Amino acid sequence: MRVGILGSGLMGGKLGTLFARAGHEVAFSYARSKEKLDKLARDAQGNARAGTPRDAARDADALLLAVHWSRIDDVLKQAGDLSGKVIVSCSLPMNVDNTELVVAHTSSGAEELAKMIPKARVVSAFNTVPSEVLFGIYEAKRKVGQPSLVYCGDDKRGKAVAVELIRDVGFDPVDAGPLRMARYTEPFALLVAQLAYEGKGGPELAYRFERFGK
Repeated sequence: MRVGILGSGLMGGKLGTLFARAGHEVAFSYARSKEKLDKLARDAQGNARAGTPRDAARDADALLLAVHWSRIDDVLKQAGDLSGKVIVSCSLPMNVDNTELVVAHTSSGAEELAKMIPKARVVSAFNTVPSEVLFGIYEAKRKVGQPSLVYCGDDKRGKAVAVELIRDVGFDPVDAGPLRMARYTEPFALLVAQLAYEGKGGPELAYRFERFGK
């Protein structure tokens, strides 16, 4: 697939690199400098290049949205018309100082994104995964059992694309249902981050879903 990365920070940079190494054509965009984008493209060791958000969105089969919530409007404006595009969002709707979710309980960042671009195919995935474990999971994917990764969305085609990308990184995709399920996965992702990073030598966290509805 042709995968455009809208937001090439920690999560976008690492996932984009893994998508390239898995054989996809990747376009990195939206970072602090063009030099960073160029370095990501060089280091990806696959068919990767650097460009603008509009470059990344043009002819893309899928887009990964991985920017801070405060940058959503800007990156969407730069990307242009995203009608019909599959957008896999891993952006949590955090306030400026990253202390709390600004959308929760009765809606979610994924749902609000779908309202911003109603003709796009929005899927929520990857936002429960700390970015530093992604390379290890990818490298071990053919050697050990694959960990599960929950995703959700309302569009069948969008979810099918997300499943392929999730598997390429090394996870076993678990369909959590419609996009509104992001109301529960997004606060959970924040909890994971708090437990993993707060305090000296933050606690390890393990979780498992025995059954996730029908």
